[in-house]
Order: sequence, then C-alpha cells, then structure tokens
Amino acid sequence: MTNRPTNHVLEVPGARIVYDVAEVRTSAEPPLLLFGSPMDASGFTALAARFSDRTTLTYDPRGTGRSETSDTECSPELHAQDLHALVTDLGSAQVDIFASSGGAVNALAFAAKAGEQIRILVVHEPPLAGILPDRHAALAGIEAILQTYQEHGRGAAMARFMEYADWRGEFPAGSGHLQPADLPDPGDPEPGTSREAATRPEADDGTRDDPLFARNLRTCTAFQPDFDGLRDGPASIVVGVGEESSGTMAARAAKVTADRLGTLPVTFPGGHSGFMGPEAGPGAGDPDAFAGVLRQVLDGR
Repeated sequence: MTNRPTNHVLEVPGARIVYDVAEVRTSAEPPLLLFGSPMDASGFTALAARFSDRTTLTYDPRGTGRSETSDTECSPELHAQDLHALVTDLGSAQVDIFASSGGAVNALAFAAKAGEQIRILVVHEPPLAGILPDRHAALAGIEAILQTYQEHGRGAAMARFMEYADWRGEFPAGSGHLQPADLPDPGDPEPGTSREAATRPEADDGTRDDPLFARNLRTCTAFQPDFDGLRDGPASIVVGVGEESSGTMAARAAKVTADRLGTLPVTFPGGHSGFMGPEAGPGAGDPDAFAGVLRQVLDGR
C-alpha cells in the first residue's frame, strides 16, 4: 500500500528543489520518477495514483511551483544537474522515469549526464524543434512567441503558443512573422470551450518571470541531445507519442528522436497531456489507459 507522500527539500546551486515521495517498501521495482517542465508535480497526481504498488516520486523543477531559483534562464543541462542531485538524494541506485514535454528534454540531458542512474527512461513528446527538418521555421516561431511575451505579456504569448503547439505539419518559411489569426484552425476546441475563449489573451500584468516563457521555452526547444551517447549509454530509452498528437511539433520531434535513437516510438492514449486526470479540466486525458500503456513499457512488454 502507498504511504502518504512526504515532502522533501533539496538545496542545489542556485535553487531550492521541492519533491514528493510516496514510498512502497514492499516493492521490488525501482522508484518511478514522474515529471514535466515547466509543469510542476501537481500535473502528475493522477498518473502517480495509478502506480500505488511502487514508490513514486514527483517534483517541481527549479523556478516552478514550490521550487525556487535565482536563474533567469534554465537550460536542460541545468535541470539535468538537479535531477542527478535529486536521484542521489533519494538514495536509490536506479530509477525508472516517465518525463513529458519539456521534462522529456531535460530527461534526455540527464540520461546523457548520468545514465547509470536510470533503468528505463520514457520520454513523451519532447518538443525538440531544433531537430526537425523545418527547424529554422520552427525556431523562428518560438522567437516570435518570446517577442510577444516581452512586448505584450503572458496572456498574449500563451495565445500564440497554443496556436503554435496545435499546428499540424511543417511550419512554413516565415512562420515566425505570422500572427495567431493567420495560422490555420488546428481543429475544434475541447468540449465546452470555444476556440476564441481558449486563445483570448488575458491582460498584461507587467511581470516577465513566467516559468515557460522567461526561463525554459528557448533553451528547451533549441536543445540538441547527444543521440550517439544516448544510443550507446546504459539507460534503456523509450520514446512516446500521443495518438491524438499527429502532426504537431512535439509529436514530430518525438518520431525524429526515436529514429535518431534507433527505436520505434510507442503510441500512448490521448494527446500531449493524455496522462492528466479530471483536475486538468478541458485538457484532461485518460490516466487509466495511459498508465496501462506505461506499465507495459516499464515491464518490457
């Protein structure tokens, strides 16, 4: 039976990391570490609950949620150092990892740095825009989002980011200059949410310290993993892609990642947030079905 999660604080250079452990002393499996970026631990509550038969660990990356940082920008390499320190602090020889989105990018950096600490690594839709065939247009789009953030704040940037994340297929040359309204309609919104409401910018409050736009977006999407080192490294790496994500940047990057690692991607239920439960609102997935596929992957089936 899973114990109530216990909170831990880890001091690392430039940051204070908060993580949670739900320990199962009777489990023979290594701890399962679940994380994203800049999503904090709360996004993995539903998925962790589906693994109550083993010790699970979630955490807030530096500068997100309960974790603090003095850094204005956080690179995947910096997050990898935090993950190395976190697993070392946990005291386990190895962990299994499920990492999604920006967390998947950070996990690849971690596996390149300290792959001996990882038994199985599942990276779900890493948004590696810099490895795509249309990388120049894809990265130009990221820069346009960040420019919008600096000029108009988080709300306007998020509206533009949502259009970018929903784009299906390669980005056309010059897409960095497109406004959200110029982009093709990515499809119907979630039930009960109009597309207009989903992308309507909120008022600019003047702050520029958002974890996604201020600290992680540029470094995450432009990161170049050491595919040769990862392919030959000690960690077993599985790449996941959502069955509803076809054509999006993160899904295309996942397929390129799998190809560069010499593997085939595993299809997971739902889209980019398919592991999230009802607490995610309109973006909820099916955590039961998602956990079922993840369990098969972790069991080597």
